[in-house]
Formats: sequence, structure tokens, C-alpha cells
Amino acid sequence: MTRHIRRAAVFCALLLTALLVNAARVQVFRAEEYVGNPANRRDAIARYHQPRGDVLVAGRPVTGSRDTGEHLRYERTYREGPLYAPVTGFASQEYGTTLLEHTEDGLLSGTDPALAPLPLWNDFTRSRNAGGNVETTIDPAAQRAAYEGLRSRKGAVAAVDPSTGRILALVSVPSYDPGVLSGNGRTARDAWQRLNADPDRPMLNRAVAQTYPPGSTFKVVTTAAALDAGVVTDLDEPTGTPDPYTLPGTTTRLTNGSRGCEDASVREAFTFSCNTVFARLGVATGVRDMTATAHGFGFNDADVRIPFPVARSTFDTTVDPAQLALSSIGQYNTRATPLQMAMVAAAVANGGQIREPYLVERTTRAGGATVSAGGPRAVRRAMHPSTAVRMRELMRGVVEKGTGRKAAIRGAVVGGKTGTAQHGLGNSGTPYAWFVSWAQGGRDAQPKVAVAVVVEDAAASRREISGGGTAAPIARAVMEAVLRSGH
Repeated sequence: MTRHIRRAAVFCALLLTALLVNAARVQVFRAEEYVGNPANRRDAIARYHQPRGDVLVAGRPVTGSRDTGEHLRYERTYREGPLYAPVTGFASQEYGTTLLEHTEDGLLSGTDPALAPLPLWNDFTRSRNAGGNVETTIDPAAQRAAYEGLRSRKGAVAAVDPSTGRILALVSVPSYDPGVLSGNGRTARDAWQRLNADPDRPMLNRAVAQTYPPGSTFKVVTTAAALDAGVVTDLDEPTGTPDPYTLPGTTTRLTNGSRGCEDASVREAFTFSCNTVFARLGVATGVRDMTATAHGFGFNDADVRIPFPVARSTFDTTVDPAQLALSSIGQYNTRATPLQMAMVAAAVANGGQIREPYLVERTTRAGGATVSAGGPRAVRRAMHPSTAVRMRELMRGVVEKGTGRKAAIRGAVVGGKTGTAQHGLGNSGTPYAWFVSWAQGGRDAQPKVAVAVVVEDAAASRREISGGGTAAPIARAVMEAVLRSGH
């Protein structure tokens, strides 16, 4: 009898061992396979079983969570969704996450290990932390001024603090309400199809994900390159530029949209935006020096994160002299995001140095304790400090007596540069209206804001479209909002 009991005990022990081995195989060695299996809804149910943390603007949440009472219990909600969509992105049970909702997903959903009270605590307890919050650098007054300034016109605005790189406004129009995508039912699917079928592409973040020919706003880069290289030493000396100017090695003649450009000085040409002078100046400066300066400003950098990726702005380094002439006035293959052109203006305002842009001021636990802090990033030199002084002088001239008068702010020092970029087959498309600028309040020791505005479909006849007439008033409104708020 004892022998039979012993055998049964050994057999039971073997069965228990086999069960433990299988449990370890499932829970340890094949855990990722089971977690990633589409049929496993446990992670999704746990993910949406608690409210998501919030994205904050000036300490105020612009996101929220709604209790649906279903298996996927909490859906994302958005306050003033279209206004902040280029910042928040969306968090959808059906279509995933984008922008800050994506890059900060671990913190917002509570899965970030940094939220755990002790290392590996959640791995042992199988618990989930409350979602943390993301505090942005956005100035709500500047954001609203940019959004209302564009109104129903297609385009984008980016504004930064030149001395820190803090992004103060990031607007893209047309926009959309991210809340319509939050659920997983028919409403979300219909909204997804409608938004993706819209030819105006409302889900495209034009401020950071779309590049445009910058047109004459790129003359800021060209002038800085020429000054740094010593090609220009006297801003008031006649340049000897003919009008029209024949592109090197071709019979193509480049003309101007304004009069008085023949033999104009750099100061006159910058004030009234003479294409011929800057095309010729780019050729005289040469591909090497033009490329070096463009790189200093951030062109051709594919690794910009704010923290979500920013499209690469481009300056073609393989151009011949004729192509270089066109590239130097922001045409040919030269392309830039609005955020990149805001950084160009910021470099001028900040003495020739660029602070890398950033959008997240800090992240916190649900109770308010700091998880991580943002703050100014690395500094890169775009031009010599002496060149920046002269560029500020030139940009002030544009606003005070040139094509950018509509950006002037009473009691403030404002510098700017207009641009009207041709595009389309044979330049047949409606021109893009650009304006880049910076502003310094009367009591400020240094400029407080740099802005770039692009309007894709200006509400005017083709002949009347200009950065000074269409984009400059929007930039002025944004700069005024920042100066008033004291950022």
C-alpha cells in the first residue's frame, strides 16, 4: 500500500512540476507573444480601464477622459480640439495615437516605468499607475491669435522664444476635432474615412510635417551667408546687379516684383525684396558657404524632435550656378517647415545662435510630482554675432519702411521678412504667402518671440498675394499676444 502511495505522490509531483514549467513558459518565455496576440484584449481593457493623464496648456488641461461604462471604459476627450490638435494629436481606441499623445503615451496611459513607486514594482504586483500629465510650452493667447488669424485660410503658424527654443504656438489650418476619433465604433470609423478623404487634409500638421518653398524669406539665410563669407562688407554699397538678371549658363532672365532693384544695395534689396540681387549674391557666395550657413540654421537635419518628429527642411547641395541662384531666393529645391523658418528668425533675434525647439516643459505624476523637466536644449551657431546684428538691422528696415509694414507694433521693436513663393507646374499654383519675424517689447532686454506664417491659399487675387499683405498681420497678432502675456 505504501509503495502505491509513493508512486502516486511521485506522479503528482511530476504533474505539478510540469504545470509549473508550462506556467513559466507561458508567463515568462512566451509572454510577449501572448501579449501581442490580436485576440488578447486584456491589455486593451486594462489600458482603457482608467482615465488617461492630461496634456496641459498654461496649467490648464486641454484633454480629458469620458467614462463610457463599456469594456474599453474611458475614451479621450478634447477641449477646443481643433485649436490644439497640432499639439496633442489624437488618442483613439481604433487608430492609435499621434503627436504628443503618441510620444508621451507611456506617461499618459500610466505604463511608463518612471511612474512606479519602486523599480520593477509593477512587474511584480501587476498593478497600473495613474496616468501622468504633460505640461506644454504653448502660450494659449499666441495659439489662439494664430488660429483666429488664419481663420478659414489654409496655412500654418509656428512661434518660438528665441532665447530658449520654447514653442509658443503651433497652428495648422484646416484642423479637426481629435475627439471624433477617440472611440472604436461606427462614429469613429466614419470620421476617420471622412477626414482621410478630405482633399484639404485637415489631419496634416502643416506647421511641422509639411515643407514649402520659403520664397523670399530664405533671403535671410542668403544674406547671412554672404556676410559671414565676406562677400558683402557694406550693406549700402551698390551691388551692380542688372535687372533683369540672366541666370548663369542659361538664357533665363530673372525679374523682380518691385521697382528700383537695378544696382540696388543689399539694404535696399532686402527692404524691397529684390530677387535679382539675392540670386546673384547666392552665386557669388558659392555652394560651399551657402550650404554651411543653411546647415547652421537647421536645413537638411533629419533628426529634429520636439518630441515628435519634424519634417526635414532642405537646401540642395548638388546645384549648378543657375540652380544655386534660384535656391538662394527660396525656390528650386529649397523647402522648409514653418517651424524651421521660425527658427531662422529666432537665430537673428538671438545673436546668431539657435536653441533647439521643444514643446514639453515638464511631465508630472498625477499628484503633481515632476517626472522629467524640459528646459533649453543645445545651442548651435547659425551666423557670427556681428552678422546677426546687421541682420536685425535689415529686418527692422523691412517692417519700418519696406514690404512688412503691417507687422509693426506700437511701442515694440519688430523685424521681419516677407516672401511670396511660386510653386506648381510652370509656377501655375496660387503663390504661398510667407512672413517671418521677431519682436522685442519696449521694456524687454531681448526679443521675446520669433514667428513664421505661411498661407497656402490667400484670399486675394493672384497679383495681390504677398507675405506683407496676407501673412504679416497674422504674425503681428501672434507677437502682440506674446508680448502682452509676458513670456
